[in-house]
Amino acid sequence: MIMGMTIKGDDPLASLEKVNSLNISTCQMYVPPEEWWSKGRLELIKKTMQEKGVRITALLCHFEGESYEDIGAIKRTVGLLNQATREKRVRKILSSSEVARNLGVKVLQAHIGFIPEDRSDLDYKGLVKAVQRIADYCKKNGQSFALETGQEKARTLAMFIEDVNRSTLGVNFDPANMLLYDAEDPIGALDILGKYIIGVHCKDGKRPAKRGELGKEYPLGEGDVDIRRFIDKLKEIGYTGPLTIEREIAGERQIKDILKAKKLLEKLR
Repeated sequence: MIMGMTIKGDDPLASLEKVNSLNISTCQMYVPPEEWWSKGRLELIKKTMQEKGVRITALLCHFEGESYEDIGAIKRTVGLLNQATREKRVRKILSSSEVARNLGVKVLQAHIGFIPEDRSDLDYKGLVKAVQRIADYCKKNGQSFALETGQEKARTLAMFIEDVNRSTLGVNFDPANMLLYDAEDPIGALDILGKYIIGVHCKDGKRPAKRGELGKEYPLGEGDVDIRRFIDKLKEIGYTGPLTIEREIAGERQIKDILKAKKLLEKLR
């Protein structure tokens, strides 16, 4: 399993340089701003990827107005659950698929928001139709669409994937999110979602102190994921893709924690 990291896409060239400087060969990059979508600028990104020896394994979709302040804000603002913003955001994902195609990136991924557990819920049905549309578009462009884990239990996500019923739909498995959202044991969830996994985040965290709050992210190896068991389980289910380090802070502390995580994963992979 090769090493990767998540990276912002505000300045794709600087981001690729950052990945290269840490001696990491792959990254998941947030979709760059629209001023980078011209043919010339996309070619510049591709050229920089080749020069730096860094491969973008997935583009991460994100949307204006999203807030991760608390559980309520996440339910209202994140992903495709809110009907008022759903269509605009679906169109943004379809446009991002074109960006990915021009960059030669084969995976598009996103948090689509909390998936309702009730199949008869109108929001559930709306999410199914929206993701079917996205998955079909990605297939046209030779891509997969990966759903981020964590905001719902593994069986709910598996049920949703089965109802969408598209071969291009998969999972980017983030074990820490399952703790941060107080969902379930991430190692056990691999048994349910393993056949759908096309990417993973190597991230750590702990459950919230109070129900309804978000848990806290920690440097890899310092939370409750049990990263050794996580890597062993990935091997057991046959995962061979990148181990993508995600540390959602900034500055020198982020670099220090990423390098520490890289060293740990090199021992475990």
